[in-house]
Amino acid sequence: MPDPPHRNAWLDLRRLRYFAVLAEELHFTRAAARLHIAQPALSQQIRALERQLGVPLVHRTSRGCTLTEVGERVAAEAARLLAEVDAGAARIRDLVRGRGGRLRLAYTRSARGGRVDALVARFRAAHPDVEVVSETAWTAPNVAGLLAGRLDAAFVRPPVDEPALACRTVDTEELLLALPAGHPLATGRRRITRAEVVDLPAVMWPRDNGPGMFDRTIAQVWPRGGFRLVRQEPDDEQLLRAVAQGDVIAAVPAGRARAVKVPGVLLRRFAAPTPTVDVALAWPRDTTNPAVHALVALLG
Repeated sequence: MPDPPHRNAWLDLRRLRYFAVLAEELHFTRAAARLHIAQPALSQQIRALERQLGVPLVHRTSRGCTLTEVGERVAAEAARLLAEVDAGAARIRDLVRGRGGRLRLAYTRSARGGRVDALVARFRAAHPDVEVVSETAWTAPNVAGLLAGRLDAAFVRPPVDEPALACRTVDTEELLLALPAGHPLATGRRRITRAEVVDLPAVMWPRDNGPGMFDRTIAQVWPRGGFRLVRQEPDDEQLLRAVAQGDVIAAVPAGRARAVKVPGVLLRRFAAPTPTVDVALAWPRDTTNPAVHALVALLG
């Protein structure tokens, strides 16, 4: 005998979507901001999903949360299911409209403005009938979104070691040294040598956010070792605020550092060779989305 219709009604796609975002951020406040809902509302929805499934999905802590073993498996299934739902909805929408198509595009948190925004502006101008659905995350979640089929293209910080993805450099920017005001290296100095930052206490964002950029930064700024990580912060703004407190230094992309402008932070250039990081556009090699090919074509 087939199951009655109400037996499967508990599977709430909205709550699964909320949980999928939380699983990427591992922080209720950041996930709520990304979803454009209040943090208490997100907490209620996650608890409701846990009650529906009958198992805990997250361990809540004062600094964020971690996934339970079941939570990790549910997150993977939710990402796959939501990608299929989104792709199907997009195909239906395009069929009904008979135009344009859709580009699901993700920016990387550490690179906005400049050539990245200029590229997207050119695409919008050249293809006004394409619906661009954008979001912002770190490189690692963007890569995961591409591999899961949830994103069509994404800006990332290379290198990205994923054979299924194609990657083209969009821009290259200099790494600067962020120092607290009053630091001995900031006085009367325009350029800092690598030897001068060896073993100085440093702050960095978690390597899981973007392994390629993390490793490239360390390899260029501390090529002979001496990287002394004493603190981690979730993003570049908080990283610079940590520097302003006077205890640590940081290597930061020039564009982001100059845009944030945290009081109490001085920026200095490194002596040659100039350390740099790239921002690139990544997309699935086997994509059939015409909008992706049109965006890539603008790279020349």
